[in-house]
Amino acid sequence: GLQAIEAPDNQRPLGTGPTGTVSNRSLLKGLVKGSVNLKGRSFLTLKDFKPDEISHILWVSADLKHRIKHQGEYLPLLQGKSIAMIFEKRSTRTRISTETGFSLLGGHPCFLTPQDIHLGINESTKDTARVLSGLTDLVLARVYNHSLLEELEKEASIPIINGLSELYHPIQILADLLTLNEHYGSLKGLTVAWIGDGNNILHSLMMSLPKLGVNLRIATPKGYEPDATITWEAQHLFKQFGTDMQMFSEPLEAAQGSNVLVTDTWVSMGQEEDKKKRIKDFQGYQITMQTASVAASDWTFLHCLPRKSEEVNDEVFYSPRSLVFTEAENRKWTIMGLMVCILTDYRPQIPQLKL
Repeated sequence: GLQAIEAPDNQRPLGTGPTGTVSNRSLLKGLVKGSVNLKGRSFLTLKDFKPDEISHILWVSADLKHRIKHQGEYLPLLQGKSIAMIFEKRSTRTRISTETGFSLLGGHPCFLTPQDIHLGINESTKDTARVLSGLTDLVLARVYNHSLLEELEKEASIPIINGLSELYHPIQILADLLTLNEHYGSLKGLTVAWIGDGNNILHSLMMSLPKLGVNLRIATPKGYEPDATITWEAQHLFKQFGTDMQMFSEPLEAAQGSNVLVTDTWVSMGQEEDKKKRIKDFQGYQITMQTASVAASDWTFLHCLPRKSEEVNDEVFYSPRSLVFTEAENRKWTIMGLMVCILTDYRPQIPQLKL
């Protein structure tokens, strides 16, 4: 789990000046190399990241949230940096969190849709990757096919962040983990119940939860199970880290004794033609207070949004147990934390979050 240990006095947050700016001395104090260094790393899937590396990203994210939101500090850690944001799919949270977060840290975001650039149409992905490497410091791409991210990563000389692909949505999981850690105080020993489609969010949970000591119970309708290869890899991860993953076809079985109930859209972008069939196939999968009645007494609810009422009813979605809007806000702090880890040597000032 993620537990706080006391930081020495000289590592605690410093106040800001009368103009709200933070002193150079304070900024430099943060730029001390830690034992985990992610500078220059791409972030395509949590499969590639060790427990202490995931923990470090969450620590930096929590630190930035504390210093900027609660302490009112100005931290231009990305001053002079730019990010190319490539979006093949529409977006609310990913676009706004990345664009405002990069700006808040002093950098310049460039938002690019297929109408704005030639990616894969008039210019090869290989050439685009090399061009962007000379013009920007970082690329975040939201794509239909994960293979496009892998090609960008192969050809670019700058880091690539997965802003969502059909296989994985790792930046969403960072927000989920920070939200759960804030609420429960630690992650180790929690049980998450996934009730819904075997999609990219579930895949990313499967690649990360075992590394943080979290158990996973999965309920999907027949024919909507997670990817077979990712499931095989996840089974090995859960075994390696001594955590438990079970798969069911009944939602109440997955919810039984779980601390966190999670679902997502039943109809992802690009699946609109199958909407009627999918809604019929997911009958009985709506999360309600009946689902929650078999969960642990401290149950909470997560949903990456946007949400439709057939997935979860209003009683659960707007209840005090629902953490969805904190989860959405934490998309900003965690993408900021990730970008700071990738582009700087920043070391947090708040007490460390330790596995």
